[in-house]
Amino acid sequence: MNSVRTAVVTRPAQWQWHALEDDLVVGRAEASRRPDGRLFISVDAWHDVVFHQLAEAALAALPRPLHTVVDEADVDLTAQWRGAGFVIRRREWEHVVPTDPIITGLGAVIAPPGVTIVAAADDLLDEVDRAVRAENCPAMPAEILPGRRGLSTFTAAELDGRYAGLLRLAPLPRRPRIGLIAVRAGMRRRGIGRALLADTLATLHRRGVETVSADVHEANVAALALAAGVRARRVSSNLELELR
Repeated sequence: MNSVRTAVVTRPAQWQWHALEDDLVVGRAEASRRPDGRLFISVDAWHDVVFHQLAEAALAALPRPLHTVVDEADVDLTAQWRGAGFVIRRREWEHVVPTDPIITGLGAVIAPPGVTIVAAADDLLDEVDRAVRAENCPAMPAEILPGRRGLSTFTAAELDGRYAGLLRLAPLPRRPRIGLIAVRAGMRRRGIGRALLADTLATLHRRGVETVSADVHEANVAALALAAGVRARRVSSNLELELR
């Protein structure tokens, strides 16, 4: 087996690190802060030794708490992060969801009385995002970019001039992704989340999109039941790890 020489770790930017062997980049580490304030780190390295070098350099410079996300099927990468002191904070199951209302059974679903499904207005996105995060589990993923939509689209359920719920859709090239369905406290168990999903899937089906992906937190019983009810198929899982 060929031995791996120790790489030279450089820092080309505040939250970026490169590992060089003979002036060739053999690994990168990068940190970024999510809209909810959490700091995430990723490391892409050719060798385990280089991974540990980059992780050591980055962790020495970054504040805590620190987060990273890995595919749970990547056992080696998970073990590397756990070896660096990270612990599992949350697990999300990725599902493939059909859009055909005949398959999902959502064809006859309509919004509850008084609720209207609308495109979320830019100037209210931050407000409703803060509201659903304050009322829901603090482990919710970061989804909305403050002050702008980015590439995502947002569908809202409106009741009495207020947003009762929100759905975020990211138009990814391979398969659109539903990154968030949230209903405000006091307005749940009325079918609002189901109505948001029915509207979004029907729109995509009319555009010729056959399936979307959706991530569901393993502890979110209501969301798991909603996914099962529309015949979503579980395909993989992601882990969020944290270092304090």
